[in-house]
Amino acid sequence: MPIVQLDKAYNSAVVETRLYQEWESRGYFIAPVRKDRKPFVVMMPPPNVTGILTIGHVLVTSLQDILIRWHRMLGEDTLWLPGTDHAGIATQIKVEAALHKEGLTRHDLGREKLVEKIWEWKEHHGGIILKQLRYLGASCDWSRERFTLDPGLSRAVATMFVRLYEKGLIYRGKRIVNWDPVSRTALSDEQVDYRTVQSHLWHIRYPLTDGSGYLVVATTRPETMLGDTAVAVHPEDFRYTHLHGKTVTLPLVGKKIPIVPDNYVDREFGTGCVKVTPAHDPNDFEIGGRHKLEFVVVIGPDGHMTDQVPECYRGLTREECRKHVAHDLEAQDLLERTEPYSHQVGHNERTGVVIEPLLSEQWFVSMKGLAEPAIRAVRSGEVQFYPKHWEKTYFHWMENVRDWCISRQLWWGHRIPLWTVKETGEVICSADDPSKNPKHAGLTLEQDTDVLDTWFSSWLWTFSTLGWPDNTEDLQHFHPTSVLVTGPDIIFLWVARMIMASEEVMGTIPFSKVYFNGIVRDMRGRKLSKSLGNSPDPLDVIAQYGTDALRFTMVSQTPLGGDIRFGPELCEMGRNFANKIWNASRLLFMNLPEEGDAFAFTPVDCLPKAPDNLIDRWIMSAFFSTTRNVTLALEEMRFADAAKLLYAFVWNDFCDWYLELIKPRLQNGGAEKSEALANALGVLHGILRLLHPYMPFITEEIYQQLRRISENDWPAEYRTETILFAPYPQQRLEFIDSAVEEEFALLEDVVNALRNIRGELRLAKQIQMPVAIVGGTADQIEFLKKFSPLVEKLAGLEKLSFESVKPKGSAAAIVHGLEVCVPLGGLIDPNVERARLVKEQDRLNKLLQGAEARLSNPQFIENADPAVVDSEREKLSSLRMSLGKVNKYIAEINSINEG
Repeated sequence: MPIVQLDKAYNSAVVETRLYQEWESRGYFIAPVRKDRKPFVVMMPPPNVTGILTIGHVLVTSLQDILIRWHRMLGEDTLWLPGTDHAGIATQIKVEAALHKEGLTRHDLGREKLVEKIWEWKEHHGGIILKQLRYLGASCDWSRERFTLDPGLSRAVATMFVRLYEKGLIYRGKRIVNWDPVSRTALSDEQVDYRTVQSHLWHIRYPLTDGSGYLVVATTRPETMLGDTAVAVHPEDFRYTHLHGKTVTLPLVGKKIPIVPDNYVDREFGTGCVKVTPAHDPNDFEIGGRHKLEFVVVIGPDGHMTDQVPECYRGLTREECRKHVAHDLEAQDLLERTEPYSHQVGHNERTGVVIEPLLSEQWFVSMKGLAEPAIRAVRSGEVQFYPKHWEKTYFHWMENVRDWCISRQLWWGHRIPLWTVKETGEVICSADDPSKNPKHAGLTLEQDTDVLDTWFSSWLWTFSTLGWPDNTEDLQHFHPTSVLVTGPDIIFLWVARMIMASEEVMGTIPFSKVYFNGIVRDMRGRKLSKSLGNSPDPLDVIAQYGTDALRFTMVSQTPLGGDIRFGPELCEMGRNFANKIWNASRLLFMNLPEEGDAFAFTPVDCLPKAPDNLIDRWIMSAFFSTTRNVTLALEEMRFADAAKLLYAFVWNDFCDWYLELIKPRLQNGGAEKSEALANALGVLHGILRLLHPYMPFITEEIYQQLRRISENDWPAEYRTETILFAPYPQQRLEFIDSAVEEEFALLEDVVNALRNIRGELRLAKQIQMPVAIVGGTADQIEFLKKFSPLVEKLAGLEKLSFESVKPKGSAAAIVHGLEVCVPLGGLIDPNVERARLVKEQDRLNKLLQGAEARLSNPQFIENADPAVVDSEREKLSSLRMSLGKVNKYIAEINSINEG
């Protein structure tokens, strides 16, 4: 029996479960703190505690794990810190929904009881996603797992609030905020999702008070006109200069409001007159401030009309009031016309509730001063974005940054650390509860009822998780962190704010690189969603194909920062790749000597020099070329490029070619077999280490078998009990021989060209083709002659000959400057084949005409999904190529008859 064996088939489900349990139980993921080692740190973007695993998580988790496993193998102190976000509004809504089923509201329970209920829910149901991440092989340091409402992080949040408050950067003010009338809380601009809504545009007549006519204004929200306090016109609009300072009578209300000149008005849009509702529109708020207008709140926090409107409208919902107002305007001949109108309406990104711009007193952070060092950090290159084009978006937002509304009218979250002394009115801002301070004994302290925006804890994530405000060992060693992997949709919500917070508190950047991953879409280019039924459960995909297959497939499909098209069936590629690696390893293991017989091999990057055997020299050169290129790709965050390089080398060069080339030596036995096997296993050892960051499970399983063969003969640093700590392959550039690689590339390309010709001519595998090589250099001819038996075997040839003139009536391909020719005479019936090709020619011409017609249609180009247009262009290119080949073969067949 050989020294080691592999099962006939790779069982991913059994292997993955066993290995992950071993890795975690043995503490392999725990980051050491060694002062003589360079740290590499990735902070996991904390998923909501309410979340479950999605295909999008698979992509972002795989990318982070690739970086972590790679740097761990480089010998660095590698920390991947996991955690979850308390997700204020999302979590509270989930628990309130459960209460609603019992006929209860949060007010029935009260604040303390509701918060207790949410903590209970969190303990039983929260954090499921972190358990699920283990199925993906995520090598996080679970011993350092954090939650944004942990005592330590809560202390950090309070400390940050006090710091900014004492510097005058946190203030309370009345502003227009994004108000959710169902949750009854303010939202930040970034938490508002603007959706296209089909509605109407109402054109309303505002009578001039002097009776000389009327002005017409248009609005999508006629109910807000009840709170109008002016009509604005552009100061240079000659149509209205004579009306400056005059008044109109507000329809349905009857009060006089001024006509004010303001540069905000676009005189080219509509009539050039704009209704001004300062309490319900952010732009109108600014106009109101400039002209000292009255601020009338006509829609309350509950989304119903207030007592500030005529009695007949009070208590109506926004939607009900809209209908009543439109009806009454028409009845009084004040509605000039109504027309269909499509426009963007803000919705709560989590609940879908239509947002109400509302004048409200809230807590804000002054952002301009915080933004300046964060702008410099990116502009100077201290923080680098991948892809770089996101810098433009970042700068635009940061240079026009608005103050951040940080207060939320919720009960779940970090309560604002401000207390008011009831007896004196004194306001106390403190990170610790001041009611426990003896100096306040006998006084009544009332804490602010609001909580902080969830992102106020998240922006501290890179340093609060490491122990700040204490100067811990972890904080000293692991901050700044190295790379952040996240989506561009939170570039403002999180990325920009983290840079601001770190610069403010730590005086340094939070990370040096940010990789923005793309969106995962289905094969038709649509975003994945439950409603479309196109979002597969990752755990189902893993059960069918295996984690390694899923990870490798997804990463290999995504361009730098670009969107990825994914369907579970694509994982067939990843599974086939895993099986290819398994079968190749199994083949080599089957050739090992019997247990007890002496045999040893050396990892490829430990060899003192390149081998003498040309075939071994080639595979080692190809291996180190691949190592160099993969390393460069990873350094540049080109994860898909690295995956494709690995796939090409392992599948084509190693499995399909090298193992085929050494089979005669393996069969010959003796020293020749031992040499071939030792070199092959040495390269396999390197392959597993290169592949490990992408495919952690199968590489570990095979690596453990390699250790059993001859680990004691390896250098000390290579004798690791797990591949997680095995050295990443060194770049032995002296092994790279581009001339040898070019020769073997010629060999591969000649065989592939012959296989393509066989396929295009529909020749059965058992039919042996005569082949003539025409042209080429003397070195090329000599090399091909040396390996002609292999070419004949792999391509199914009758005979490989070398000619000076192309045989008449040949199918041919140009490869590396020489011509590979297959004489058709005797292989095919010219008349039958011509008839088939002419039929195929007609079919391709019709398809080509259809594709050209579609792409020449401006309406198709303008209205079709860009992905569909791109697909059509690719189809057109492919059709033209296919038609060219058919035309060429018809010409060759005609030349046979002419001969």
